[in-house]
Amino acid sequence: MDEDTYLLNFKGYNFLRALIDIDQLESLDDFEIRDEDIFIITYPKSGTIWTQQILSLIYYEDHRNRTSQMDSLDRAPFLEYNIRKVDFSKRPSPRLFSSHLPYYLAPNALKNNKNKIIYVYRNPKDVMISYFHFSKLLVALEDVDNIEQFMKRFLDGKVVGSLWFDHIRGWYEHRHSFNVLFMRYEDMKKDLRSSVLKICSFLEKELSDEAVDDVVRKATFRNMKSDPQANYDKFVREEVGARTEDGCFLRKGTIGDWKRHLTVEQSEMFDRIFQRKMKEIPLKFIWDVNEE
Repeated sequence: MDEDTYLLNFKGYNFLRALIDIDQLESLDDFEIRDEDIFIITYPKSGTIWTQQILSLIYYEDHRNRTSQMDSLDRAPFLEYNIRKVDFSKRPSPRLFSSHLPYYLAPNALKNNKNKIIYVYRNPKDVMISYFHFSKLLVALEDVDNIEQFMKRFLDGKVVGSLWFDHIRGWYEHRHSFNVLFMRYEDMKKDLRSSVLKICSFLEKELSDEAVDDVVRKATFRNMKSDPQANYDKFVREEVGARTEDGCFLRKGTIGDWKRHLTVEQSEMFDRIFQRKMKEIPLKFIWDVNEE
């Protein structure tokens, strides 16, 4: 199968063909936004599920104390995919949404500077490695033989989410059109509690120290990986399809895993492209777990 079997290009952006509804895409411009709506925006494999879990725990006490059986996927559903075909208009406020949309496909009403957006970004080498393993797991994504092959596709933007550089630059350069908080994935890994407090402050959501501790505890990678409401494994097996029984949606979630996969030559080539495309973007990136 060629890439067109897996990708649907809409207005210059690649969506996952197996899960997308073209009517849903065409109606996004006019999607009715409420002032209380909260959006998680990411490029794929940059901490989306993690942030879904964090916000679900912040906003829903029944998620923190496990008296509800609702999955994070349903607590903060994807706006563009609406996989479960939910009538969003019937959901109570505040509504949480997740999205991989580029800035220019975001609903027009989102540019009112009222709605809060959390944009989580991750160093793109780790994004690429995570995406490579993810592509080998999901039957809905094109499988590739090796990192070299996937790296070419990633750097050409021939993946769901299109070009990483365009996604993050677009949101950053147009940040003044939105009410957006940029969160670095690696900071969340290094100090989750401080990151949760930063998110709560941005959302103007006050939690007790005990509640914050609970959010942090339930949002660790280890706990999420064993929590069926948070880890997407059932969704992958039953609704999307997996190529292997032993793969997991949440694989490692580490910093610097790219060092185990990229050759020096591949890494240096990536660096040259990164420096050229990101030279005017002041966002800082952490490439290794030992960096401050």
